[in-house]
Amino acid sequence: MRLSLLVVLAVLTAFPAAGEVRVQSYEVPRGDHPHDVAPAADGRVWYTAQMRGALGLLDPATGKVERVPLGEGSRPHGVIVGPDGTAWVTDGGLNAIVAVDSKTLAVRRYPLPAGSGHANLNTAAFDGDGILWFTGQAGIYGRLDPASGEMRVFKAPRGRGPYGIAATPEGTVWYASLAGNHIARIEGDSGEATVVEPPTRESGPRRVWSDSNGVLWVSQWHAGQVAAYDPRTDKWREWRLPGGDPAAYSVYVDERDMVWVTDFGANAVVRFDPASETFQSFPLPRDGAAVRQMLGRPGEAWAPESATDRLTVFRWE
Repeated sequence: MRLSLLVVLAVLTAFPAAGEVRVQSYEVPRGDHPHDVAPAADGRVWYTAQMRGALGLLDPATGKVERVPLGEGSRPHGVIVGPDGTAWVTDGGLNAIVAVDSKTLAVRRYPLPAGSGHANLNTAAFDGDGILWFTGQAGIYGRLDPASGEMRVFKAPRGRGPYGIAATPEGTVWYASLAGNHIARIEGDSGEATVVEPPTRESGPRRVWSDSNGVLWVSQWHAGQVAAYDPRTDKWREWRLPGGDPAAYSVYVDERDMVWVTDFGANAVVRFDPASETFQSFPLPRDGAAVRQMLGRPGEAWAPESATDRLTVFRWE
């Protein structure tokens, strides 16, 4: 499928000590409702077309979009790119992890083990040993060895809620539990999860990301905050997003350790500079854009507008 329409937003915004940011938006097929996004090393961008049961692939150079059907009943949520370029999808409809080859677009499914129940699969991340870890909001997390296909599923220590997941530069995996109001560190060998609670009660940790120093950044959905937790010192810091009614959905940390947060309350993408503790808001020109999980590559941060069928990119030098 081809969609050549390229929508360029006339937005040029200066950000302290970070240079000029250029904002550009690309349309994807109507009704795809892109949920998560994952830029590939070859310049293209994967996204989960959640309402179409497909994985989309945008070429920003041409505006062309390809869609890969994932199977009947598919409801893909998260997507990340693996070490070899393969796209890995957490598919809540199929109750499976799905791999899509970046060259052939061949699809391979890894169903959850029998007896796992409906996991409501959410997000995945690779640890330092090449093992794929994933979360399910129904109260599980799990691991898949891509080399052997072996999969194990673990019950979360506080039941329902495992949502976002990420690895530190050292390869340690952490997940955020939205319903459980905590983050947790996963021990790679045993699979045991150790709970760490934020200072704000019922803050709703939704997504988690690591900076280059291993500090964990957490979007707190209910509190409208972004938080930082340093595992080395066991210390937390929290900052409320600007505006009257913030709702921090996702968090992503770029290569300069700038922290990007999507704010449903302000219909904006917000960037936070930890050095100066200042926010810069990028309001979106379309009402109710509902930007979900951001992800990026050097010089770019990509944001899926799930309610407006667009992918928006923030670029800097």
